[in-house]
Amino acid sequence: MGRSLKKGPFADAHLLKKIEAQADNDKKTVIRTWSRRSTIFPSFIGYTIAVY
Repeated sequence: MGRSLKKGPFADAHLLKKIEAQADNDKKTVIRTWSRRSTIFPSFIGYTIAVY
């Protein structure tokens, strides 16, 4: 079932912080998260995310 268009896509704040911190580093590591409900944004492309 899709999310309402007026609400927009969802991503947990801690996941966004992890992506931003990873962008600042030159070293790419696997980002571990338990947030299965988060939407994959275009800014996530190029990162490896391990979802529990």
